[in-house]
Amino acid sequence: METKSNGTNNLRDEITPKPLYLSRKEFIKSSTLAAAAAFLAACSVSENPNSISASTISGDFEIRSDELGDPANSFEAVTNYNNFYEFTTSKEKVAGLAKDFVTEPWSVEVGGLVDNPRTYTIEDLRSMQQEERIYRLRCVEGWSMVIPWRGFPLSRILDEVVPQSSAKYVRFETLYDEAQFPGLKSPWYQWPYVEGLRLDEAMNDLAILATGIYGEDLLPQNGAPVRLVVPWKYGFKSIKSIVKIDLVEEMPVSLWMAASPNEYGFYANVNPNVPHPRWSQETERRIGETQRRDTLMFNGYEDQVAYLYEGMDLKANY
Repeated sequence: METKSNGTNNLRDEITPKPLYLSRKEFIKSSTLAAAAAFLAACSVSENPNSISASTISGDFEIRSDELGDPANSFEAVTNYNNFYEFTTSKEKVAGLAKDFVTEPWSVEVGGLVDNPRTYTIEDLRSMQQEERIYRLRCVEGWSMVIPWRGFPLSRILDEVVPQSSAKYVRFETLYDEAQFPGLKSPWYQWPYVEGLRLDEAMNDLAILATGIYGEDLLPQNGAPVRLVVPWKYGFKSIKSIVKIDLVEEMPVSLWMAASPNEYGFYANVNPNVPHPRWSQETERRIGETQRRDTLMFNGYEDQVAYLYEGMDLKANY
């Protein structure tokens, strides 16, 4: 299984006992190990959730952290502190309300301005070559995590459906199911949850469709069975429980743009220099830590994505 690592955390006691991240053959053999490790890390998962064990790959070089040297948050933290407003606005209550969420059968319709529209079952998506990627997650609310996702680049699906020349954006839509989502009763939001990316953003290798977490299938509270993960943007852009992806010509209006356009723009790139109207974005609190840390431009992925925004006013295009 191919693996990539991009994430952060300082506390060793935040390492989950489930996964043990190992190096890949490719960068073990490489003379530029340090550079490759900044982008790649392999994962092996213990069958026993209460123990740490793993087979070594091409030696004893082990990576349990992201490319910045910070370990992943615990499995317990990542699966019990969640924003998923379709269930509830309480982060600690999402997991309980979501435990009976039905994720199979499931399909994702991909269409719009494409030559080969397709409908993918969740089995189709899980059968695609999966990668483990350790990404930092930065919430617009000022907290952050480091999470080992399992998934594949969104570009694979986009390449299969063949975008037409008029396609400029990718629009994503979450399941709308009042029977399963008690939060849909809230009058403050225009359901279903909608998000969007520019097509070139969606084609960037860092943007993935995640089908798993910690080497296992996604749990409902984390966006099962398939979600978007865009690590250089604030977490609300990484839409959960996707049922529809359309390529469109006009910029999509996301749920948060519709709810509060003066606070939430389309791009939502992590930027410590652009404050939220109600709080600073200069620092963040890593879950499990007591001290705040500096927020990194583009959440630390500047080298991989800054080219997408050359010539743009990042304060105006927040």
